[in-house]
Amino acid sequence: MSDPSPEELAERERTELEAAAFRRLVEHLRERSDVQNLELMDTAGFCRNCLSKWYRGAAEERGLELSDSDARTAIYGMPYEEWKARHQRPSPS
Repeated sequence: MSDPSPEELAERERTELEAAAFRRLVEHLRERSDVQNLELMDTAGFCRNCLSKWYRGAAEERGLELSDSDARTAIYGMPYEEWKARHQRPSPS
């Protein structure tokens, strides 16, 4: 078995860095449960639910089955209904 080429190594490192950055983003969003999804959408154009859909889409692209519920749990760190009960504020009228 030969060592990876510089291009392969760079691609692998890029993927590892992207994965680490994604994990840190998810951790940050879990820590900032005070920031509501609606606020995220208004400010950034995406929210935790968007991330869970992208996560599920990435799984499907790789031939893996992942339910919406499991994808949301992966992002929220708990079942979505539990997160909503703990952290979601009523939307302003």
